[in-house]
Amino acid sequence: MKKMTKTLLALSMASAMLGTSGLALAESFAITNATVHTATEQGVLENAVVVVKDGIITAVNTANSLAAYEVDKVIDAKGGVVTPGFIGSMNILGLVEISAVTESGDAQDKKADITFDPSYAYNPKASSIAFTRKGGITRNVVTSGGGEDIFAGQTFVIDLTGGWDSVKQTNTAVFVELGANHEGSRATYLQQLVTQLEKAQKSLEKAAKGKKSKDNEDAEPEAADEIINQLLAGEKPLIVAADRASDMLAVLKIKQRFKLNVIFVGAADAVLIADEIAKANVPVIIDAMRNLPESFDSLHNDLSNAGKLNAAGVKVILSNIGDSHNVYSLRYSAGNAVANGMDYNAALASMTANVADVFNIDSGRIAEGKVADIVIWNGDPFEYSSHVVKMYIDGKEQSTQSRQDKLRERYTTPSDLPRAYTK
Repeated sequence: MKKMTKTLLALSMASAMLGTSGLALAESFAITNATVHTATEQGVLENAVVVVKDGIITAVNTANSLAAYEVDKVIDAKGGVVTPGFIGSMNILGLVEISAVTESGDAQDKKADITFDPSYAYNPKASSIAFTRKGGITRNVVTSGGGEDIFAGQTFVIDLTGGWDSVKQTNTAVFVELGANHEGSRATYLQQLVTQLEKAQKSLEKAAKGKKSKDNEDAEPEAADEIINQLLAGEKPLIVAADRASDMLAVLKIKQRFKLNVIFVGAADAVLIADEIAKANVPVIIDAMRNLPESFDSLHNDLSNAGKLNAAGVKVILSNIGDSHNVYSLRYSAGNAVANGMDYNAALASMTANVADVFNIDSGRIAEGKVADIVIWNGDPFEYSSHVVKMYIDGKEQSTQSRQDKLRERYTTPSDLPRAYTK
């Protein structure tokens, strides 16, 4: 009895030292008796086994090979579905608690420009984080809400453990908003973008030819200049928010001229120029639930757009763009995209492998060597009636209990005390 008590104490202390919401320590385990959607060329594997060790997937195989592996624990998925953890993108998760309460929001600032890094304000304890895990989301690309500048700021990547070390990558891409200008012409936005790129390119050319001014020889480059240079070198993606086809075509010309790594977001009219976008190898991040013309820029919103773009050869990423409290519902958007013509496996890839590839995230696939972000479902994850059975981030099991669950328990559990005294 004393030995067991000491063991439990040791486990509790180790768990506290990890400082995350994880339910279990990293361990080796095998998931068996599952239909595994790998999001790789392996496709869908029936009755497969997935082996995880030290947070990394070490094997994906058929069930009969389990005896070949030594693991701490075997998890019977009971015929359920296993997928990579979904990856949300282009939202402000963790940067706002209540949208209507201004002081609880940190996603935007009128002074925000190309250097704005909102990761400084990220709160891994925001109540929306645990709720989002319920939707099978294990990682997320957070973006800035922007300000008065055409550049809204930069994106960063988080995991959804809720731990203090959740921010995994910062300054991963630059977000620029183009399109309709409420107080003038949209041409000014495009001109500002071109002007800044031209200026930076000329400076680089001068420096390469040794024409650097003697006065500025020892001067450190400004942060904004460094970021522009990273864009010109193709080291950092430029995420362009635009809906109208003519705006996107203009951006494709700018991309070609300056050799930029461009990603479109929004892209309501992208279906009109799908071949050009595919030829330019530009990924498109869209909200598959947009089905109405919200403005003169987005007359071609349609539930079938995701499927049409994918069929045309465009790398599609599905997203609840700009949201914070409905990121969990991403899987329903994918289900609707499938119902309106998108290939099922392509829809799965649009929330896993495609996001990982575009934002250089080492997850999004059930494959050897990949980070073990894994979700076990009791059925088709695109169905409303399905739910998460178990979830792992970096091979550690995570809770899917949210604040809403705790409130429900509080107010439905009988107590002799007034509610103010119960937790």
